Amino acid sequence: MLKKFFWMCSGADPALLEQCSGSEQIKQAGIGGTVFFTALMAFISSAYALFTVFDQVWIALFFGLVWGLLIFNLDRFIVSTIRKRDTFGPELLQAIPRLLLAVIIAVVISKPLELKLFEKEIDRVLLESKNAMTLDNREQIALTYTPQIEALEAENANLKAEIATKEAEVNALYSTYIAEAEGREGTLKVGKGPVYKEKREKHDATLAELQALREANNALIAGNRESIALLKNDYEQQVTTTQPVIDGFDGLMARIDALEALPWLPSFFIFLLFLAVETMPIISKLMAPKGEYDIKLERSLSALESFAAQQADQQKQQRTTDAAINDKIYEDLREDEELYRHKRQNAIDVLKFQSDVFYERQKGSV
Repeated sequence: MLKKFFWMCSGADPALLEQCSGSEQIKQAGIGGTVFFTALMAFISSAYALFTVFDQVWIALFFGLVWGLLIFNLDRFIVSTIRKRDTFGPELLQAIPRLLLAVIIAVVISKPLELKLFEKEIDRVLLESKNAMTLDNREQIALTYTPQIEALEAENANLKAEIATKEAEVNALYSTYIAEAEGREGTLKVGKGPVYKEKREKHDATLAELQALREANNALIAGNRESIALLKNDYEQQVTTTQPVIDGFDGLMARIDALEALPWLPSFFIFLLFLAVETMPIISKLMAPKGEYDIKLERSLSALESFAAQQADQQKQQRTTDAAINDKIYEDLREDEELYRHKRQNAIDVLKFQSDVFYERQKGSV
């Protein structure tokens, strides 16, 4: 049962193989097995690749099965159409398109499996890429909010500097009138005289200005701090909103790019492995000598071609004979005197009938 299944996979004629030796049957079964397992690997790799895209098992299995059947039918068709020749040149010429197609199929099959085999290394590369993208994303978003925040912080610094300047002025005036009262500066007289009162009034007026300035500036600073907090909150929300896009950056193309960042030699040898598997049926056909099955198949095709040529020749001869018979018949009819008189009388009768009809129409119109 399994042997006949592999015969079907190889595209061979089971009726002819039944008449061949055991070694020839095993050879064709081996070719069919290679075709089958190549299609199986195509199914697995495509299903995994589609799973990374759709993240749905049933969708991946369905389309992977379609792709595997496509590869199976294509391999089976091409292998079954390669015929053994008496010389190697025509066989190789016939196999060149198949070999080129094998390279393409090997790439398509091997790449998803490479992604699975090097999954941990690819995840590490993707993690580094995501971290770099996260930093870049935060910097790009900060370009929108940082100038506004810095402007508000600079304004707060200026407002605080105004308060500090006013406080320094008040403290200086305080020191001045205290020194005047103690007799250390100014009039150098101890006591609270007119100069002391003047300096005290100036200090009190400046202190009132300081309190008013402090209240106004503190209100502005508080408003600016609220604006800064809102801007920082908007910034964090923007970062949080865009982060899932970066976290989801692990699709098929991202993984292929990450695979390209890894050393190329392991991937290249995996590709060579699948290329060898994919080309094995055609290579085995080219390298194997003409076997019993090939001879029987060639005889069967030759007999079919001979039969078709014989049928075509018979049809040609029949058409030639029919044409010659028809020519002879019409030549004999052309020389028949009785047929001539019959045709002449019919023509006279027709003309006479048409003349009578015309006369009756003319008489009726009058």
